[in-house]
Amino acid sequence: MRDFHKPGRSAVYATSGMCATSHPLAAKVAVQMLEAGGNAVDAAIAGAVLLGICEPQMTGIGGDCFVLFTPPGEDCVLALNGSGRAPAGINADALRAKGQVIAPYSADAVSVPGAVDAFCRLSKDWGKLGLKAVLAPAIHYAQTGVPVAERVASDWAKGDGNLSGTARDLFLLGGKPPRPGQVFAAPRQAEALRRIALHGRAGFYEGEVAEDMVAALRAQGGTHTLEDFATTACDYTDPITGGYGGLELCEHPPNGQGATAILLLNILKHFDIAAMDPWGAARAHIEAEATKLAYDTRNRFLADPGYMTRLDHMTAPETAAKLAALIDPKRAMPAGLPGAEAVHKDTIYITVVDKNRMAVSLIYSVFHSFGSGIASDKYGILFHNRGAGFTLEQGHPNEVAGGKRPMHTIIPAMLKKDGKVMMPFGVMGGQYQATGHARFVSNVTDFGLSPQAAIDAPRSFAEGNVLNVENGYDDAVKAELGALGHHVQTPDTAIGGSQAILIHAGGVLEGGSDPRKDGCALGY
Repeated sequence: MRDFHKPGRSAVYATSGMCATSHPLAAKVAVQMLEAGGNAVDAAIAGAVLLGICEPQMTGIGGDCFVLFTPPGEDCVLALNGSGRAPAGINADALRAKGQVIAPYSADAVSVPGAVDAFCRLSKDWGKLGLKAVLAPAIHYAQTGVPVAERVASDWAKGDGNLSGTARDLFLLGGKPPRPGQVFAAPRQAEALRRIALHGRAGFYEGEVAEDMVAALRAQGGTHTLEDFATTACDYTDPITGGYGGLELCEHPPNGQGATAILLLNILKHFDIAAMDPWGAARAHIEAEATKLAYDTRNRFLADPGYMTRLDHMTAPETAAKLAALIDPKRAMPAGLPGAEAVHKDTIYITVVDKNRMAVSLIYSVFHSFGSGIASDKYGILFHNRGAGFTLEQGHPNEVAGGKRPMHTIIPAMLKKDGKVMMPFGVMGGQYQATGHARFVSNVTDFGLSPQAAIDAPRSFAEGNVLNVENGYDDAVKAELGALGHHVQTPDTAIGGSQAILIHAGGVLEGGSDPRKDGCALGY
């Protein structure tokens, strides 16, 4: 039960359909798609593509996506991998000669964008309205502009230094990041979207748009070719699952880090979390130690599924038991279990449930703030830098190679109860996402919180040798964590963001949306 003496959002309830995402305009457009006779796939695509205009520092058609969804009237969960691959000509030895890591703001870090192919495939296979109708709102707002929201403006100002060349002209207003309320438009992207609406994936991966993208990347030293773009293809896959507190957690399989969330929850099962103060030092400490161990495991094994051989090991109960035994409830582990070197917080998440209870959980990102900072000249497509998620360590399963997908931090999720889909949800925040999934599931199961209360609640995150602790924690708790050996810091920006839609057994939809972002849950 929410304490109305403390600030927090009210839950949103509806019966016919709902969307929850990080910008209100995208939520509105998604619900309009449902009202026009579209389904959850139509609505999710419409909202997601528009978010590339509303939050260009977070996402865009030059990015990647992962999707979990349910067919209409069914409880099985399907997965679609919309992440792109490294260009065929990339060479690990040549990159090692340049440095120890892939330069994140270079063409070397740009794997081929995969999201557009995934959106086109989803629309064709599962949508009802067609791409022309679904992309119309994003085309309109790209052409005419969107007033910049408050949190977006803050993130824009922090990430504008990543922009270079053409991208600075396209994503700055008079050479400066926009202020809240200033209108941002992307008319060049509107033209690219028109071509996708008319010609499907060929409008993006072939012809003038592809030529523009390849020319921009090659001018920056990239090895990308038209063939790399033309052969890009998403893949349907099967979710991976784990259990916690009587619920089944469905995660997207690698190359996303969903297995890390399952491992983390498996570790937490070895501690009586429900008996702890939910916002006390003991829970934050155990979660931090479990995070260090789970992420170290991730960094060792997680990769393109064609190269990963230890997925079963990551999700095995025996692995979690051995890792849990390493945790000292009275003392933090020393530094030395770092997270991935190339991680960042910039991502959008959107979830939609329609009148037939088809559910979509979709996450879509350009990785770092404004991705690689490189944009194409003619169509203004900003490229992600997901290739920075590769390692240059020889022999590592995530070593960069042509045609290979890098490890991704972005993960959508769904919860099932008694075999039925109960709640699509997602947590933005780059590397935080696996810990965020575990925290959200624990909030719901161990402490009985509603989706909105579970989202509103304060967060902490062990990253490298720092334990980031939000202001929602008492100073006494922070001091206690420091006494346990944690290097406690209060982050300048709130940790992550989250959205969720609970499907009640009686048919009512209950949406929660993170106050850390500008968005909302909206239903009808």
